[in-house]
Amino acid sequence: MRRGDHPERLYLVGEQPPAQGRLDLVTLFVAEHEPTHGMSPEPAAILRMCEQPLSMAEISAHMRLPTSMLTLILTDMVADGQLEARAPIPTASLPDIDLLKAVMHGLQRL
Repeated sequence: MRRGDHPERLYLVGEQPPAQGRLDLVTLFVAEHEPTHGMSPEPAAILRMCEQPLSMAEISAHMRLPTSMLTLILTDMVADGQLEARAPIPTASLPDIDLLKAVMHGLQRL
């Protein structure tokens, strides 16, 4: 096998996010801009993927990367302003399902 036949991916260890801004599996990411020419393959793919908000778990599944590695990449991308990290919608702020069902059934009876 020649040297360039199967290039190995190289990863750099980034800074750990501060405790208050820690990323987790449900953190949502949205691209701040489109990929640029010469960008590494993983960040470019993530930017294309995150035109709509995606969680770290979804990105990990699509990229087939472990979340430990993805955390480093995403942290660097957020720090560089390439991605916006958003907290997920808290369950308490979602509408009550039982109330919505009752309204729907009431409307259906009209």
